[in-house]
Amino acid sequence: PPTTPPGAGCTARYTVVNQWPGGFQGEVTVTAGAAAITGWTTRWTFANGQTVSQSWNTTLTSSGSAVTARNVDWNGRLGAGASTSFGFVASWNGTNATPGVSCTAS
Repeated sequence: PPTTPPGAGCTARYTVVNQWPGGFQGEVTVTAGAAAITGWTTRWTFANGQTVSQSWNTTLTSSGSAVTARNVDWNGRLGAGASTSFGFVASWNGTNATPGVSCTAS
């Protein structure tokens, strides 16, 4: 079976850039590991019913509270240690807990 080279992969960091009553702007920064990558997919699950209404620099899909965001043509290739980011606008009601984000490199 294929193996992943040491240090390959990516990490993702989720940040709330701005928040207002009923909505917020989020950003996710994707960073390649010790080896270059040719694409990435991030995933997270909202805990408090947040829903994304708009996104940029990504192909974002959601199903219920689960969100998947993939690179677009121009930001998938990252050199070792290089980063890119994408953003989105979402709604929230009551609590806007920050989810954990996973990143898978391709």
